Amino acid sequence: MLKSLTTTAFQTWFRLVRGTTLGVRILALDGDNRVCLVRHTYIPGWHLPGGGVERGESGLDAAIKEAREEAGLIVEPVQFELRSIHTNFAHFKGDHILLYRAHSWTNMPTNRAHEIAEYGFFALSDLPLGTTQGTKNRLAEAAGAPISPIW
Repeated sequence: MLKSLTTTAFQTWFRLVRGTTLGVRILALDGDNRVCLVRHTYIPGWHLPGGGVERGESGLDAAIKEAREEAGLIVEPVQFELRSIHTNFAHFKGDHILLYRAHSWTNMPTNRAHEIAEYGFFALSDLPLGTTQGTKNRLAEAAGAPISPIW
């Protein structure tokens, strides 16, 4: 309960001091066509790894950092492709998300961020219970569905 209140207070403050927010998510499919997903400690569901772009940080730099911190994926800049840009106005009127596709990486088995409860690679036909709709939408787009501007 306290963690939820703290998270809500922090997010409210963050949104008050920043009119527009920018985040990144990483789509990483391994050689067996399994997708990397993470489950955070502070929000429900399974998500593509990602996080906020900080002041003075590029979207690409944020994607590199978040892939490493949340999923232990070491991705070289040339192995990233910007796939799409989405709005997430349902959660905040100024929120935007850049979706990067990681084409290859090496694994770092330890030192994941403390806010990650679980992570793993999952078959597209057998996603974990609680996979978010936004994540499912991005996976459908990667398989050829039209890209929606809305997360």
